[in-house]
Amino acid sequence: MFGAAVKFCSLALALAFLPAARAETYYVNSVTGDDSLDGAAADRAWRTLGRVGNFPLKPGDHVLLAAGSVWREPLTLTRSGTNGAPISVRAAEGGPRPRIDAGGISPHAVAIINADHVTVSGLELTNDGPEPAPRFGVLVSAQNRGVTRGIRISDLYIHDVRGTNDRKDNGGIVFRAIGQKVPTRFQDLLIERNIIWRADRSGIAGISDRVTAQNWFPSSGVVIRDNFLEDIGGDGIVPRGTDGALIEHNIVRRAGSRAPGYTAAIWQWSTDNSLIQLNEAAFTRTRYDGQGFDSDFNSRHTTFLYNYSHDNAGGFLLVCSPRHGKDNLGNRGTVARFNVSRNDGTRIFQLAGNVSDVLIERNVIHVAEAMDVQMIVATQWDGWARNVRFKRNVFRVAGTARYGSETGRSGPDYLIRAGFLPVRSIRFKRNSYAGRHVDLPDDGAGQTILPYLEQPADWDVPVFDPAQPEGFADYLARHRSWMLAMLERELGQPVQLKRPRRISIFNGRR
Repeated sequence: MFGAAVKFCSLALALAFLPAARAETYYVNSVTGDDSLDGAAADRAWRTLGRVGNFPLKPGDHVLLAAGSVWREPLTLTRSGTNGAPISVRAAEGGPRPRIDAGGISPHAVAIINADHVTVSGLELTNDGPEPAPRFGVLVSAQNRGVTRGIRISDLYIHDVRGTNDRKDNGGIVFRAIGQKVPTRFQDLLIERNIIWRADRSGIAGISDRVTAQNWFPSSGVVIRDNFLEDIGGDGIVPRGTDGALIEHNIVRRAGSRAPGYTAAIWQWSTDNSLIQLNEAAFTRTRYDGQGFDSDFNSRHTTFLYNYSHDNAGGFLLVCSPRHGKDNLGNRGTVARFNVSRNDGTRIFQLAGNVSDVLIERNVIHVAEAMDVQMIVATQWDGWARNVRFKRNVFRVAGTARYGSETGRSGPDYLIRAGFLPVRSIRFKRNSYAGRHVDLPDDGAGQTILPYLEQPADWDVPVFDPAQPEGFADYLARHRSWMLAMLERELGQPVQLKRPRRISIFNGRR
């Protein structure tokens, strides 16, 4: 027995010192390549993406797609890298982005299926078709496999994805974790510096089937940062089933362009501790919701910090939840602090249904001269809000602002009356009002409300033409710099961004 143990230990030591398999670089060229070659050099490149998908890539391997190449087939990746040695697919240097035009041939242009530690970057992706259908630019899918780690989706130019607006689970980039047999989630997922233009229905969306109190298995370490989204059929950015997600410095313009039903630019659902900061949401086109930002139901401790919302047809911020039940713990602990809203329409702040412990503090709101908006409105959704605080906000109204609670509906709009009953415990403290306000909250009653005309200021936020993707990195830097300067001017203090926190294991869902 002792001799066998010595032999086993010797074998283990020998295996430990064997050299790891060397990472390789493989080349793919749609014009000059040949799938019968080994792909190990540019002059021995493969031709098709199917060859890449079928090849047994190893941890650390790189796949370089030739500049200017075009494929009318999908790229499907199913092999895993390791931490520190991911499998990467990226553009070779020296020319136009390699383009994958799925053209409706495949549901996806790029898919990462049940794989860990995979990076995709630098490509141009389209997925158009003669008729709308469930389609993706990028699909990251994990099913019945526990924890999927280390996915990186960056620097992609995704446009003309003709998905169906009848479903929210398709569009530009979708990360989907499902598992009826094995609970499944993502860990350390980064979606960064992508352009998404003319996509239906969702821009960037998460999907999870483990979101109830009894069945809670959230993705962690999810970061969605520095992405530009323009002309999205439905919702812009929507993480679902996450804990501690960071949604930072994204620009979403013209969401809600085609989809029926309720839509917002940036929101979350069934999450804990989402941090949504330094984003711009603008020109959302619908009034069925239609806000720049939304804190949605079955969620706890969502924070909106240092965001800029403007020209959204439905308003600035919706906080909402239907009645609590076994599949919905409600909406608890939303915080909106240090945000700026300018010329948002219809409803600036909407409290819809069974939301609780809401803090709306030190935001600056501008309403233009020709606008007549509901500044704060409480609406019914299987119940009413409770324990809501508005503190030290600044309401600058050149037009008209109204306050009250719902008495009925007219299409997407709410009819309101003065006062917030039957909301339980809504408090107003040290808010500042200027301009024309109808049915002011209690803390405005003792103030001298002066007329207001908006003062000249730099509101020329940097813009980007997604038809010209070159210069995107420079645009992101200019946009971030402008945002920080504008926020400091409006708030009167430096911007101090935060890091997300996960919910403690001692604060489980219940």
